[in-house]
Amino acid sequence: MEYKYIIIGVVVLIILLAILKSMKKDAHLEVNKLIEYLGGIDNIVDKQVNLSRFIVTLRDVKLAQKEEIQKLGAKGIVEIDNQLKIILGPNSKQLKRYIDELRKK
Repeated sequence: MEYKYIIIGVVVLIILLAILKSMKKDAHLEVNKLIEYLGGIDNIVDKQVNLSRFIVTLRDVKLAQKEEIQKLGAKGIVEIDNQLKIILGPNSKQLKRYIDELRKK
């Protein structure tokens, strides 16, 4: 009888791990789209994270597709000169880290 509960627990654990793995892949796809909407990796001059805000300095801010960025889940975008302050929530740090990794390649 105890084996049934152990088997059910293992199956649930496997399902949860599969869900988490698929969500991680989607996050990278979304980050790639965001980079594209910012005008590409070469258009990004500098990036900073301040709490839930992702602050990015661009070579040409006209290349940024703000409407598309908001469709990805940005809660707000403020443009000041060649800088965009994008309110993304807790994923801002992860985004900065991912862009840093792309720059190293």
